Amino acid sequence: MRELERDSSPDARTSTDEPPCGDRLAIVGGGRLGTALAAALEAAGYTVDGPVGRGADGGGADAVLLCVPDQEIQAAAATIRAGRLVGHCSGATGLEPLNPHEAFSLHPLMTVTREGASFDGAGAAIAGTTQRALDLATRLATSLGMRPVEIPESDRAAYHAAASIASNFLITLEAAAERLAADVGVERSLLVPLVRATVENWAALGGERALTGPVARGDEATVARQRGAIEERAPALLELFDATVDATRFLAASSLSEPQAA
Repeated sequence: MRELERDSSPDARTSTDEPPCGDRLAIVGGGRLGTALAAALEAAGYTVDGPVGRGADGGGADAVLLCVPDQEIQAAAATIRAGRLVGHCSGATGLEPLNPHEAFSLHPLMTVTREGASFDGAGAAIAGTTQRALDLATRLATSLGMRPVEIPESDRAAYHAAASIASNFLITLEAAAERLAADVGVERSLLVPLVRATVENWAALGGERALTGPVARGDEATVARQRGAIEERAPALLELFDATVDATRFLAASSLSEPQAA
């Protein structure tokens, strides 16, 4: 994995004397990501067709970006006219489903909801079958203020798992906390400052140093009382609680084994 330079100057965008490719883009797929990327790229100065529906052939565009489910990438790529660069936005998928096109991938490391997304400052996993394709992926990412990182195909599943843990699974945990808090009359809004401070501490300090709470303190009596309350009030969450406590014990032990500064 290597992070690419955030230089979108004309000299850095391409490896040949050819004009930059990809100034006219077709976005295929009108879901959350396709809609958000189409608007953001248009605002960044690209001519954007779409988002258009699946089955589009990319006519009129010199590059096509497929924002479709992973299992539909190959079929969507098969309808694109030859001679165009074709990319997808999957984090876990390699470039093989885009054969025989000159191919690239661009996966924004950012959650996209129905309300949209801001890509500025986010990471972007990229790849390309040629230098020209990789240059285009780099240019698209930097045009949106993202930090492009080239992820080899052998690492993509692990990369995407990390992204899912950091984003999707975090929401699962917060939803569990919200459910239990509601049972004792505590609104979600009262948990929000705690969650924000926790994430900021993790961002600044890393997992081991940011960890707090009864497991980190070794207060097993409090952990046992918490477990009893969950077993009584929300037994469906007990398995999640136990697994999370075990993982937190491991993290706490790792932080204790780190050498301390003199």
